[in-house]
Amino acid sequence: MNTDQTTSLLAGLAAIVLLARLLGVLARRLGQPAVIGEVLAGVALGPTLLDGAISDALFPDTVRPLLSALAAVGVAVFMFIVGLELDAALLRGNRRLAATVSLSSMLVPCGLGVLLALYLADDYATGDRTGLVLFMGVAMSITAFPVLARILTDRRMTRTPLGAVALACAAIGDVLAWVLLAAVVAATAPGGADQWRMLLAVPYLLGMLFVVRPLLRRLAARRATLQLTPTLFACILAGLLLSAAATEWVGLHYIFGAFLFGAVLPRTGTEELHTAVHDRLGQMTGTLLLPVFFLVSGLQVDLSRLDAGHLGTLALVLLVAVGGKFTGAFAAARLNRMPARQSAALATLLNTRGLTELIVLNVGLQLGFIGPDLYTLMVVMAVITTAMTGPLLSWILGRPGHDGPPTAAGVPERTTGTVGTPA
Repeated sequence: MNTDQTTSLLAGLAAIVLLARLLGVLARRLGQPAVIGEVLAGVALGPTLLDGAISDALFPDTVRPLLSALAAVGVAVFMFIVGLELDAALLRGNRRLAATVSLSSMLVPCGLGVLLALYLADDYATGDRTGLVLFMGVAMSITAFPVLARILTDRRMTRTPLGAVALACAAIGDVLAWVLLAAVVAATAPGGADQWRMLLAVPYLLGMLFVVRPLLRRLAARRATLQLTPTLFACILAGLLLSAAATEWVGLHYIFGAFLFGAVLPRTGTEELHTAVHDRLGQMTGTLLLPVFFLVSGLQVDLSRLDAGHLGTLALVLLVAVGGKFTGAFAAARLNRMPARQSAALATLLNTRGLTELIVLNVGLQLGFIGPDLYTLMVVMAVITTAMTGPLLSWILGRPGHDGPPTAAGVPERTTGTVGTPA
């Protein structure tokens, strides 16, 4: 790096951090998750405003690869935190209801997404029609577990019956979504001399689940208390990076390896360690690295290019995304005898997409499943579906601070808590 690159990078990072923080705080003041403001900060610094003059001045082409590298690290750490905070205890007493609602709220929008992709393929396919069709099915079925958890925390609903079910459904949905996306990536991977590496994905997964996970449990059980020493923190950080590198090398995306390493870390007796790891990684990631990711995402979004035809497509995308997720979740909840008001609130919560959707969309853009125009429309959909959650919940349940909703049949009164991942 020369002096000009270093100066541009540091000045650009300062602009990203400050604008993301400012708009994130503003979004919270307006009752929205901070991620809404942070995404809009990335879009504002992209080509949408002033024909890209701001982005060209702050982020010349020579520094954009460096920003992409920082964004990749931020996403890897974020996915590790998501895996770390997934807890099987969320399913305690909710297994049948959560499993049914999760599957229905994924299968219905997934099927509708496939049909929509077939309809849009002539106008938006990038050459790989199969990849587009499969990817759109997965993208429509996403629920953002971390953002949903933050919404529940802000509304003091994490320990209500509805909050317990929503967290359990989102946890199951997160795992299923990453499995489906991994399957799509594997199924559509181009052939080549290195295609054999994809065969290593299954033994790697089995090794992490049945070798690494039990080994880590035994190591944790030998210590009465685990303190996050610099050495242990370095080992955890190295583990997540190596796991991410491994899945990238075998032909999957690095996000799967980072998520998997967080998921296999032991839960029992390590609560304080989890909190310490989250605090160490979460603050720097949420303040610096994820805003860089939002910028890199925003550089691909150009709202000024949208015309009447694009707006029609956006309406279809929103109809499929919102209608499919809501219908699937609401119908399954009612079949499990959950009251109608709670069923509607649960379906609204599961429509939250947020940062998780952006990560999935960036994977699709990088791998060529979708092009820039469809990517822009899907980003707008992710922002709208996340922004509408709070107002719709207030309309259905009342404003935060009201007594909790009535208890649904078969839903326990308490759950173990929530995650603290960045919103």
